[in-house]
Amino acid sequence: MSHDQGSDNQKLIQEVSLLESLIPAIVLVVLLALSVFLYGDNAQAGASQLSLLFSAGVALLIGWKNNHKWRDVEKAIAHGVGNTVNALLILLMVGSLIGSWILSGTVPAMIYYGLQVINPDFFYVTACILCAVTAVSIGSSWSTAGTVGVGLIGISAGLGMSVEITAGAIISGAYFGDKMSPLSDTTNLAPAVAGSDLFGHIRHMVWTTFPAITMALILYLIIGLIAEHGAAEINIQARLDLLDQNFNIGLHLLIPMGIVFYMAFKRMPAFPTIMIGSLVGGLFAVIFQQDTILNFVKADYVTGLSMFDGVLRAMFGGYVSETGNAELDGLLTRGGMNSMMGTIWLIICAITFGSVIEKLGMLKRIVDSVIHLASSTGSLILTTALTCIGVNILAADQYISIVLPGRMYRLEFKKRNLASKNLSRVLEDTGTVTSVLIPWNTCGAFMAGTLGVATFAYMPYCFFNIFSPMVSVLYGYLNFKIEKMDEAELAAAE
Repeated sequence: MSHDQGSDNQKLIQEVSLLESLIPAIVLVVLLALSVFLYGDNAQAGASQLSLLFSAGVALLIGWKNNHKWRDVEKAIAHGVGNTVNALLILLMVGSLIGSWILSGTVPAMIYYGLQVINPDFFYVTACILCAVTAVSIGSSWSTAGTVGVGLIGISAGLGMSVEITAGAIISGAYFGDKMSPLSDTTNLAPAVAGSDLFGHIRHMVWTTFPAITMALILYLIIGLIAEHGAAEINIQARLDLLDQNFNIGLHLLIPMGIVFYMAFKRMPAFPTIMIGSLVGGLFAVIFQQDTILNFVKADYVTGLSMFDGVLRAMFGGYVSETGNAELDGLLTRGGMNSMMGTIWLIICAITFGSVIEKLGMLKRIVDSVIHLASSTGSLILTTALTCIGVNILAADQYISIVLPGRMYRLEFKKRNLASKNLSRVLEDTGTVTSVLIPWNTCGAFMAGTLGVATFAYMPYCFFNIFSPMVSVLYGYLNFKIEKMDEAELAAAE
């Protein structure tokens, strides 16, 4: 009897309608818009998180109306949040790494030498290229931003450049490299989901990716050349002197960064790699920056306890700079695990909302409703691109924005005799690169927390991330470099 009753209960669950599926999304957009209107860049301090939870509550009410059980939804939330634990741990360790690398002099050394080497006229384009090369070699946009990116933000402030444009250049380069590197998670995930091979996928991406990065580099070059920074150059020596007075600067302080790059190149997992980088930074601080630690913890003598106190405090609470220069102090007062807690809170709330609407079938219902609108190859690619962006907004996770549309559209691409690498390319051109443009997405939250620049502030300057989806969709409508299935794919499809 209990089995029959359970079966009856299962039958009572109703499929959500398109209108019901759209309601939580509409509520979310309205609440987020109000949050930004009221609080601006500070919306992520709590208003955005509550908007996501309130919208999840609206979805739950609709699910309750359709006889979904809370226990099942709760398991989906736990599963969704559980899948982000690695990202959350990485966030904590990046905060720790920034704090220990400032205390150790690693970040100040990057700023010190960067101020002397980089020409302000070519700074933005140089930052983009440097991050692109780094990300290609290690396959991680996050590691690139957390190491080279942090230093470049410091250099930009020292040169009197725009940190918002700098952040955009860093992200553009980092995502180009991440997208084109065979070591990248997303570069391996997209062809796996679409059914194409890795290197065929990378070769096919060249046609859309290189035009996008070329246009981005031209814009960064033009902006750098027309920007006025003559007055800033006069103050460079003063900033160099302040860095020299407060830290024992030397090229050896770049060793922690080299260790992290080496481990990343060897495909070591991100969390232990960054953790080791943070610990090495703490060790370098004790060896080379004892006076800095004493000033930091307000101690009179070098003791084991004072050294331990300084390193620990920088790793969990961040470094506090007191050079007397407001700009430099604002730049170097950063890091620590505590600084990432707001970002982690945002990610958990976003994943909660995404898990709820996915479990209740709302996400699939919305995607199913738009696939019928794709009548031509161009409209199919546009629909796929918009779906990836939409999933990035609603599910707040880069991987879901690749996996879900990849699963949904794979059969449709085959039906139209389109090679699977067309699908894998558009998944990367849109799902991978637009995730960082959304404040509550794991990638957007990470970059804002790591670089210290709000997502909406750097978004207009992420030229590569903006151009990449446009080029991909344009190719679809022009039917340029859209390949048909070869004999092997046709045989497999049959």
